[in-house]
Amino acid sequence: MSVRESARGAARTTFASLANPNYRKYVAGQGISLVGTWMQSIAQSWLVLVLTHSATDIGLVVALQTLPTLILGPYAGVVADRVNKRRFMIILQSAMGLQAAVLAIVTFAHAATFADVGLLAVILGVNNAFENPIRQTFVLEMVGPDDLRNAVSLNSTMVNVARAFGPAVAGVLIASVGEAWCFALNALSFIAVVTSLVVMDQSTLHRAPPSPRAKGQLREGLSYVRRTPELAVPLVMMALVGTLAYEFQVTMPVLAERVFHHNSVGFGELTSAMGIGAILGGLVTAARGSTGIRALQRGAFLFALAMGAAAMMRSMTLEIVAFVAVGYASVAFLSTANSTLQLAADPMMRGRVMALWAVAFLGSTPIGGPLIGWVTNVTSARWGVGVGALSCLAAVGLSMLVRPSAPRSTSSS
Repeated sequence: MSVRESARGAARTTFASLANPNYRKYVAGQGISLVGTWMQSIAQSWLVLVLTHSATDIGLVVALQTLPTLILGPYAGVVADRVNKRRFMIILQSAMGLQAAVLAIVTFAHAATFADVGLLAVILGVNNAFENPIRQTFVLEMVGPDDLRNAVSLNSTMVNVARAFGPAVAGVLIASVGEAWCFALNALSFIAVVTSLVVMDQSTLHRAPPSPRAKGQLREGLSYVRRTPELAVPLVMMALVGTLAYEFQVTMPVLAERVFHHNSVGFGELTSAMGIGAILGGLVTAARGSTGIRALQRGAFLFALAMGAAAMMRSMTLEIVAFVAVGYASVAFLSTANSTLQLAADPMMRGRVMALWAVAFLGSTPIGGPLIGWVTNVTSARWGVGVGALSCLAAVGLSMLVRPSAPRSTSSS
């Protein structure tokens, strides 16, 4: 086999799910929207830092944005198992665009206060609580079970392509024309993803049968996860890592400003570096990724090493290199957890399982965000990152105690 044929074969394996026309449309629309989402995320954290000069307040806003997922997430999973996912996503994505537009207006008017940002963060969080499990399970409806792991990994890659580009643009815009333009461009970006959902070919979707309305469905979902170790162990690991390791919105702006003495452009550079690493991690996972508890343990250990390195670097250049490794490890762990849960879950329970995944990953932030913000304030941003590294090691150890003889992971070569 020639080198060219080998390269073509590798490309077909890596990008297999893009052969699906509906998924191609979704990736195009969502990719544009995610650039705007990352721009808003960076601008929001920087705006709070400008308004309050407090890492704790950044953590508080992140907590307010994710608290609805903690409270409403399990019920949102019940909703996800009942509704037409494509139709509901159109509504929810449109609402997210409206929230960004309101934030842009108050910032353009120089009227934004910490209370305004907090209130709009709560509104966005309510929307996200319902959108997350629906979006996660809608990927399976678009591509089917055979291409699910590949699609999840490519979706993570797409998120991080946006992470590599969006923050860099946001840093320049914030420094030159202000945060409001980031919010405005994000509002416009939702037109792309809504359009991609509207023009999809509904006849080719792999729709799971909707769960009928019945009493006790939330309790039924929790009980199902509790008695299924293949679901419970990854969720516990994700909760621990999600609470303390994925708090980069809190630690990174403080690292840039107080440790390395850079402005918003430096913040954007760190976030972009993480995004570049995540792109590499997503592509490798898409081509050769594994699922299962052992794969998650390996991913969490790699994540711990990368974050430990990032906590100790002494120059901005080395920190950027370290955050490339952090990005690689973070997306590998996240994609493995997502695919493991979706493939192990019963189709009638998948929405509820993925809602618990959202609670573990995002809903844990109301606890982790303020906690890491407090650690960062009273010590330094280095310790904020270091605590995340320790949480990854704790997740590996706990998973071994809970289930010391986990089955072999599955992989594709």
